Amino acid sequence: METTAFNNLLFKTAFCCMTCDGEIDKNELKILARSPIFKDIDVETEANDLIRQLNSQGAGFLKAYFDVLDKSVFTEDEELRLIDMAIKMIMADNIIQYAEIKFFKNIRYRLRVSNDTIIQKFGDEVPDIELFIEQDIMTGSFLDKITNQYLDLVEIPQFDALSFDTSIFMTH
Repeated sequence: METTAFNNLLFKTAFCCMTCDGEIDKNELKILARSPIFKDIDVETEANDLIRQLNSQGAGFLKAYFDVLDKSVFTEDEELRLIDMAIKMIMADNIIQYAEIKFFKNIRYRLRVSNDTIIQKFGDEVPDIELFIEQDIMTGSFLDKITNQYLDLVEIPQFDALSFDTSIFMTH
């Protein structure tokens, strides 16, 4: 995938993982603001545009994101970068919620990379990596089922616009 398009998809992945638990933590904002991957993106403007879309479209916004993943062809490196970004955002607030695991599985099931590769790559930094990749019982339309189950159950709050004022990132 072309670099700019892929970096935009990485940003959207980070955003979706940031909001999938219904809260935006300042540690998640730090990842967006400080990542060299997003140096060519106006992070605040793009995040607020995605918030407007999420607020107006709700679960349809997430379905459109999953559709992009379904239709895209990635290299293994790109898939691992998507997984890395998703895991970083989910773990940023040091609280892993069930909704985040379900959301991650919706991403993971759309990728071809093996579980062994994921464990090898992320096992040392993510002690509970098995939670992210353990397979649910597979049926014919399992992916549609877990996607619809997630989208039916998720309560998407209305998010306020974000400000990437550097003072919120100061540590005391």
